[in-house]
Amino acid sequence: MIEIDRMTARAGVILSQPGAWLEADGQGGYLVRSSPDRRRRAALRLCEAGFVALSREPGLSVRPEGGWRLVRAARPATLPAANRPSVVEGVRTCVGPDGAVTQRAVNLGESPIAWLARRRDANGRPWLRPVEMVAAEKLRDDFTLAGTVGRLTMAWDAGPKTRGGRGPGVDPAERARAAKARIARALDDVGPGLREVLVKVCFAGTALEAAERDLGLPRRAGKTVLKLALARLARHYGLG
Repeated sequence: MIEIDRMTARAGVILSQPGAWLEADGQGGYLVRSSPDRRRRAALRLCEAGFVALSREPGLSVRPEGGWRLVRAARPATLPAANRPSVVEGVRTCVGPDGAVTQRAVNLGESPIAWLARRRDANGRPWLRPVEMVAAEKLRDDFTLAGTVGRLTMAWDAGPKTRGGRGPGVDPAERARAAKARIARALDDVGPGLREVLVKVCFAGTALEAAERDLGLPRRAGKTVLKLALARLARHYGLG
């Protein structure tokens, strides 16, 4: 994970330069190029996880000539409210596995998961265990791979299984279908009454206070329900 983070950071630096872009290499990875000239050797090769990280922050946009370029997150539409310091409402450009670009209303501030991770219980222990944080990231990464940004009301069913038991190949649409199937299994395992908060927080980036209102939960109950959901999600992923 540290190596992936390091390579992603390097890719971000290269892609921030004028003319830099990246493209799929046809083998499940992505080539980061420092200039429009494809005859020049790629600066580095990025894995799928690195591509997902860049598509989430700061964002990627499709080049007319093919591939993607780095974009900057849109300027926040409003300043954070005094009683919700972690919430900065704004818009971010997101790229699906098929290259489609969508504009999505997001919280540009600290995520609810990160906010909870910094909290401690009455005994001084972290509110979230590391495995619960990892589970949230795994679910969010699959959501990004599925290309479902902005489609939170879609039917989460696993859909038809692939023949022959072969894993997903390099085709973006196939990877999207596989990610959607993993999401369906995860949410089904978490179960009703808990999975709804995962959709709100992990997919939409909804603040806990707003999620409580949307789901009809008692005030301040959101973090307890979210922790229960993440614990069950971590168990689904076999994280302990």
